[in-house]
Amino acid sequence: MLKLRIHQTTPMPLQLNIECAKGELHALVGPSGSGKTSALRTIAGLRNPAHGQIECNGEIWFSAEEGNKVKSLALSPAQRSCGLLFQQYALFPHLSAIDNVKIPLQNTGHTASKKQAIAHDWLEHMGIAELAQRMPNQLSGGQQQRVALARALARQPKVLLLDEPFSAIDTPTRQGLYKTLAQLRRDLQIPIILVTHDLREAGLLADRITVIDRGIGLQTASPQNLFQKPRNSRVAELVGISNLFQGEFNQGKLHWHGTELALEVIDKNKIPAKSMVAWVIPQSGISVSREKSAHSQHAYVAEMSAIGQIAVIEFAIPASDQRVIWEASAAEVRRLELAVGVNVELELDGKQIHIMPLRPINDPRRFTTIASS
Repeated sequence: MLKLRIHQTTPMPLQLNIECAKGELHALVGPSGSGKTSALRTIAGLRNPAHGQIECNGEIWFSAEEGNKVKSLALSPAQRSCGLLFQQYALFPHLSAIDNVKIPLQNTGHTASKKQAIAHDWLEHMGIAELAQRMPNQLSGGQQQRVALARALARQPKVLLLDEPFSAIDTPTRQGLYKTLAQLRRDLQIPIILVTHDLREAGLLADRITVIDRGIGLQTASPQNLFQKPRNSRVAELVGISNLFQGEFNQGKLHWHGTELALEVIDKNKIPAKSMVAWVIPQSGISVSREKSAHSQHAYVAEMSAIGQIAVIEFAIPASDQRVIWEASAAEVRRLELAVGVNVELELDGKQIHIMPLRPINDPRRFTTIASS
């Protein structure tokens, strides 16, 4: 189990509190410059925060409590035993694949033949043992990444840290590396922290995801919960939720901003009365028909585009800047006779609507109270 609790304000803010169990993959996502790579470097001991604690398998790697007179503990990178895989591979160009893998084994006390055997075993594990004597410039990008991964694992690290490892690789090669990573998770049973800007990749690979913005961990959740129930509107923006709206919430009733529609939603008594809120709704909560009902919202097809067998349709609400994104099969498009300009009726399932603050949880302005008229 890796436990990370760090806090600093300079040179850039970094405030994270995450855990990653053995065999678990925990993804860090966020915009460029949000602190994702800084978090990896902090775990590895390449930089130390002002305050906090890093613990792995019960061993304290770093500890420095604010206001505590006890001297800080900070193990060196070598003492922490982290396998770190970079985006750009960082292979030594003058060394063969197997010699690159042997680099972390130099000070282990193993004999030369033992080092050779360990390195060869890891290359075999990566499916590239036959390429052991090739130089990096004789390898494809995917093969270089497998060599780099073998090198990161050669000393049997306690934690594997992956810094955007698949971003420079073509899609077919990436799919193969995903399978390799899944197999490694089962075999090694160590915590794996993955930094990625690709939300699809995070959702596919990770057990849990932490969204980071400006050095602050905004939310940690499973991929399903994160995409369905973001903590606030900023998280919803960062994870790319299409149907993100604002409204006025008052005692179980949500008035959709920019429309005259009022929706009955689940009230957990956590939101003050008469508040401006953000809200999202999943695809399963949106129904489209050509017939008006007592609870429908009139709209028209503003744009349509096809992605494989799925049509992505953008509905516009008349006299409003609101847009609703809906994904439909070709059969649904034909059944509803949808085309740009066609009028429709939208029904939104209030039971599937998720209401949240407009701002992060530590912002006192997260709920904006509506002034009484």
